[in-house]
Amino acid sequence: MRLMMYKDEYEVARLYSDGDFQRKLRAQFAGDYKLRLHLAPPLLSRTEPHTGRLQKRAYGQWLLRLLPLLAKLRGLRGTVFDPFGYLGERRDERQLISHYRDLVKQVLAHLTDENSDLAAALIDRVDDVRGFGVVKQQRLCSYYENIDEELKRYLAT
Repeated sequence: MRLMMYKDEYEVARLYSDGDFQRKLRAQFAGDYKLRLHLAPPLLSRTEPHTGRLQKRAYGQWLLRLLPLLAKLRGLRGTVFDPFGYLGERRDERQLISHYRDLVKQVLAHLTDENSDLAAALIDRVDDVRGFGVVKQQRLCSYYENIDEELKRYLAT
């Protein structure tokens, strides 16, 4: 399920350091090239005042040497030692998972043959929450604004 497999800092580090990224680079480029990674690490980036989005910064390929270490630290995910777990976006993701589990329980408790299509649509609404940063936050707010009303309609069927 996509909701439970969000792409956090540990996953990005794994994707850049698993060897596949380097193989694709070598297959596409030859010679002596310089790599610049444009990232917005949440603990190091500033926020753009007009958009509220984190500003991306360019990092040299030296960063690729640190990413395997960060990927190995994924065991910290969700623990009190997870430095990223205290970020608002990570807390929101954990809260959404908890909310979704409660929603599924409520929907299943009232499931009938007549409302099964409505139940599936209600459960699938969480798929609207996607993106990163401000975009994801906006979609999350929209989801929470609408889901309670949709649940009430479903429970009334």
